[in-house]
Amino acid sequence: MTKKILFVCVENAGRSQMAEAFAKHYGEGKILASSAGLKPPDKVSPVVVEAMREKGIDISMNRPKLLTMQMIEDADVAITMGCGVEEVCPAVLIENVVDWELNDPKGQPIEKVREIRDEVERRVKALIHELTTKAGS
Repeated sequence: MTKKILFVCVENAGRSQMAEAFAKHYGEGKILASSAGLKPPDKVSPVVVEAMREKGIDISMNRPKLLTMQMIEDADVAITMGCGVEEVCPAVLIENVVDWELNDPKGQPIEKVREIRDEVERRVKALIHELTTKAGS
């Protein structure tokens, strides 16, 4: 059975967008990935788009999505991106959530965003391995 992963952030404009894109890239045919946020802006952060393009993944057409209870209910695994210290954290709405405690790329220079991107990529690869190994794939 294909596992459904939901990546949640406050805005869904940076970390969760990167995580969703990496999960779709590395987990194609193994998992289903989506992302959402509580206060989505109109577009994904341009610096995040640039950082992902450097990895050969184009998220320029992605749009931040509003988190719904249906998304939470449909997910087998929910990952928050490190919003515990922010004003509005979606982790309080989700049971059995895993928080990755990642720095927010918002307002950061490309060098810092690359560091965050690379950490997101590493964690997504490990998560996919964990989920597909448990599933016996």
